[in-house]
Amino acid sequence: MRIDKYLKVSRLVKRRTVAKDVCVGEKISINGKVAKPSAEVKLGDRIILEFANRVIEVQVLSTPNSVKANEAHTLYELIRDERKTES
Repeated sequence: MRIDKYLKVSRLVKRRTVAKDVCVGEKISINGKVAKPSAEVKLGDRIILEFANRVIEVQVLSTPNSVKANEAHTLYELIRDERKTES
Protein backbone atom coordinates (compact mmCIF):
# COMPACT_ATOMS: atom_id res chain seq x y z
CA MET A 1 0.00 0.00 0.00
CA ARG A 2 1.21 3.53 -0.74
CA ILE A 3 2.29 5.61 2.27
CA ASP A 4 -0.12 8.46 1.46
CA LYS A 5 -3.07 6.05 1.39
CA TYR A 6 -1.90 4.23 4.54
CA LEU A 7 -1.70 7.49 6.50
CA LYS A 8 -5.26 8.34 5.48
CA VAL A 9 -6.71 4.85 6.13
CA SER A 10 -5.00 4.65 9.53
CA ARG A 11 -6.25 8.16 10.36
CA LEU A 12 -2.73 9.35 11.24
CA VAL A 13 -3.46 12.15 8.73
CA LYS A 14 -7.01 13.29 7.97
CA ARG A 15 -6.85 13.58 4.17
CA ARG A 16 -4.79 11.84 1.50
CA THR A 17 -3.87 15.14 -0.14
CA VAL A 18 -2.46 16.34 3.19
CA ALA A 19 -0.53 13.06 3.51
CA LYS A 20 0.88 13.61 0.02
CA ASP A 21 1.95 17.17 0.90
CA VAL A 22 3.64 15.97 4.10
CA CYS A 23 5.57 13.35 2.10
CA VAL A 24 6.61 15.88 -0.54
CA GLY A 25 7.83 18.13 2.29
CA GLU A 26 10.14 15.27 3.42
CA LYS A 27 8.45 14.98 6.84
CA ILE A 28 7.74 11.23 6.58
CA SER A 29 10.31 8.45 6.78
CA ILE A 30 9.92 4.70 6.47
CA ASN A 31 12.60 2.60 8.18
CA GLY A 32 14.89 5.64 8.38
CA LYS A 33 14.57 6.71 4.73
CA VAL A 34 12.64 9.78 3.58
CA ALA A 35 9.48 8.60 1.82
CA LYS A 36 7.81 9.87 -1.34
CA PRO A 37 3.98 9.68 -1.50
CA SER A 38 4.21 6.54 -3.65
CA ALA A 39 6.54 4.63 -1.27
CA GLU A 40 5.22 1.18 -0.37
CA VAL A 41 4.35 0.32 3.24
CA LYS A 42 4.67 -3.29 4.42
CA LEU A 43 3.99 -5.11 7.68
CA GLY A 44 6.64 -4.36 10.28
CA ASP A 45 7.77 -1.05 8.73
CA ARG A 46 8.48 1.84 11.09
CA ILE A 47 7.06 5.19 10.06
CA ILE A 48 8.15 8.50 11.56
CA LEU A 49 5.91 11.54 11.00
CA GLU A 50 7.35 14.97 11.77
CA PHE A 51 4.79 17.71 12.24
CA ALA A 52 5.45 21.32 13.24
CA ASN A 53 5.29 20.61 16.98
CA ARG A 54 5.04 16.82 17.22
CA VAL A 55 6.91 13.64 16.26
CA ILE A 56 5.04 10.34 15.96
CA GLU A 57 6.67 6.95 15.36
CA VAL A 58 4.55 3.89 14.61
CA GLN A 59 5.08 0.30 13.53
CA VAL A 60 2.78 -1.04 10.81
CA LEU A 61 0.64 -4.00 11.95
CA SER A 62 -1.82 -4.21 9.04
CA THR A 63 -2.44 -2.60 5.62
CA PRO A 64 -6.12 -3.04 4.64
CA ASN A 65 -7.67 -0.87 1.91
CA SER A 66 -10.31 0.46 4.30
CA VAL A 67 -11.26 0.25 7.93
CA LYS A 68 -13.89 1.75 10.22
CA ALA A 69 -12.82 4.89 12.08
CA ASN A 70 -13.05 3.23 15.50
CA GLU A 71 -10.73 0.41 14.32
CA ALA A 72 -8.07 2.60 12.66
CA HIS A 73 -5.77 2.48 15.70
CA THR A 74 -5.42 -1.30 15.25
CA LEU A 75 -3.43 -0.79 12.03
CA TYR A 76 -0.32 0.39 13.88
CA GLU A 77 1.49 0.23 17.19
CA LEU A 78 2.46 3.59 18.65
CA ILE A 79 6.18 3.60 19.46
CA ARG A 80 6.71 7.29 20.23
CA ASP A 81 4.54 10.41 20.44
CA GLU A 82 6.39 13.46 21.67
CA ARG A 83 5.98 17.19 21.51
CA LYS A 84 8.77 19.28 20.05
CA THR A 85 9.98 21.99 22.40
CA GLU A 86 11.02 25.47 21.31
CA SER A 87 14.66 26.24 22.02
